[in-house]
Amino acid sequence: MRLLPLALIQSLLLAGGQVFLKLALGRMEPFGWNRQFWTSALANWQFALCGLLYAAGTVLWLYIIKHYPFGMAYPMVSLSYVLGMIAAMVVFHEEVSPSQWMGVMLIMAGCYLIAK
Repeated sequence: MRLLPLALIQSLLLAGGQVFLKLALGRMEPFGWNRQFWTSALANWQFALCGLLYAAGTVLWLYIIKHYPFGMAYPMVSLSYVLGMIAAMVVFHEEVSPSQWMGVMLIMAGCYLIAK
């Protein structure tokens, strides 16, 4: 069960990175391989925070897969899906259907069984 708190923190970092990426993209120029897009990306604090959260999540992931069996650790990444859906509701005011909640419950049950 020591893996579960680490996996939860790592999933929070990943989901947080996704949230800030979506927020940043809303303030940036339309995507393109041009100077305007990349200038708007590099001048955006939300884009920078997204990168920092991903970097921290990656460092924690390195620790996790070094110290825990990969077959236990990798499925724990799915916790980020749960946190992402909660963020979709809270931050982006999206609706979540009952079937989506059922899927979240199954993911959480699976993570519990794997970490047990």
